[in-house]
Amino acid sequence: MQIKPAKRKHRNRRLGSTVRRLRRNQGMTQVRLAEELGISAPYLNLIEHNQRSIPAELLVKFADLFGVELRDLLNSDDDRLLSDLMEAFGDVSFGEHDVTNIDLNDIAGAHPVVARAILSLYDEYRGVKSDLAALSEKRSLEGETKFVANSTLPSDAVSDFIQDNSNYFPSLEDAATRVRAEAGLSADPYRELIAYVERRFEGISVAILPAAARSIRHGTIRRFDPVSRTLAISELLSLKARKFQIAHQIGLMGASKEIEKLLDAGDLIEGETRALGRVALANYFAAALLMPYEEFLSAAQNVRYDVEMLEHRFDVSFEQVCHRLTTLHKPGQQGIPFHMLRVDIAGNTSKRFSASGLQIPRHGGACPRWNVYSAFMTPGRIHTQLGQWPDGSSYFCIARSVRKRGGRYGVSESYYSIGLGCDSRYAADLVYGDGLDLDDPAKAVPVGISCRTCERMDCRQRAFPPMNHRLDIDENSRGLSAYVTAR
Repeated sequence: MQIKPAKRKHRNRRLGSTVRRLRRNQGMTQVRLAEELGISAPYLNLIEHNQRSIPAELLVKFADLFGVELRDLLNSDDDRLLSDLMEAFGDVSFGEHDVTNIDLNDIAGAHPVVARAILSLYDEYRGVKSDLAALSEKRSLEGETKFVANSTLPSDAVSDFIQDNSNYFPSLEDAATRVRAEAGLSADPYRELIAYVERRFEGISVAILPAAARSIRHGTIRRFDPVSRTLAISELLSLKARKFQIAHQIGLMGASKEIEKLLDAGDLIEGETRALGRVALANYFAAALLMPYEEFLSAAQNVRYDVEMLEHRFDVSFEQVCHRLTTLHKPGQQGIPFHMLRVDIAGNTSKRFSASGLQIPRHGGACPRWNVYSAFMTPGRIHTQLGQWPDGSSYFCIARSVRKRGGRYGVSESYYSIGLGCDSRYAADLVYGDGLDLDDPAKAVPVGISCRTCERMDCRQRAFPPMNHRLDIDENSRGLSAYVTAR
């Protein structure tokens, strides 16, 4: 499909749908809101339909009126919607349709409900296509196999649920604070968590399973048996990991009402999706229990977001610290708005969340220039990168590869890379920005979202042609990549 480039609009040109949505949520008419803002109703109507930009003083007044943070108002979901639409319509399946990015911009800004419906259909299509491909490969290797098509992947639905809630769940923060007080967590939380489980949940005991146990041989690291009332934890786990798994189980048992209420509110109804959502929220609870909000935020600010320092202070993993940093969105006590993703060595994305404004591809295939991929080349070392995206935005990113050990000889290890980043204007607040020239655009690495949505034609690592250029292949000439003809 050919996507024709359009001039980039000012960020608040597409705030109209956000204004309209918040107004309707409050049950206000355009006339009443216009009166509150001191503008005319026709002018407000033009704003809601993205025909007029919103002056800065009006933005401040609007944020105060509806009790929202100005930063959250500016970080509208419209940008994410547009990015997701661009990714979807960049699929070769739409190759015969001449949809422009102006069309997609209009849909995301004026008709966000329609945009989300389109994305839901595309997700279902991708899910079915993936299942059919897997079925075809399986049948070619093993013969006929029963097949049940799946639509939207549960992981995608849960990622969207977390993104829609800005990865901040006040009820779980409150539940974690309550449990922390009840358990009296202090210098030795591992022992205290075990004691709390056995005291708080009648008849439940915590046992460490030896590596020779059958369930351990099959990869189980935590198992709760409701019949024997035993919470079994694998001895192959480190103390950090054991502590987190116990905290996770406490969340499932001690914050179940809060978790189920959140799942209901998020319409996570389907069996697998709801179960995965429950796991994600229990993980959130565990992080909140081990890294209490106010204490963690204060420590993060004091050490200037030094992830390794926070690892040591709270006795948690690098990944757990990065994830916790993305949850600091309590009104009035906010941290830096970060994005985070986790990828494996094959490029598969298994975690993604963005509060920074950076758009992370839903279906993998991100830009190889991103330091989250180059981090694999120097294991255990933190990489820093000031990146500039095609739309002119810039982000400061750190990345480090992590190794998840098998726990004993002969068990394979897993390798991941964790990426954490923020808008470049916050880079000086991070210890990782020290000594870097953050004001020189020439020092920024040109990065894209994905090859299909990136218009840069001077990239040596381009794997696919951009969707806004028709192929111009000259077999007698070779450019920087197979999709760039030499001139």
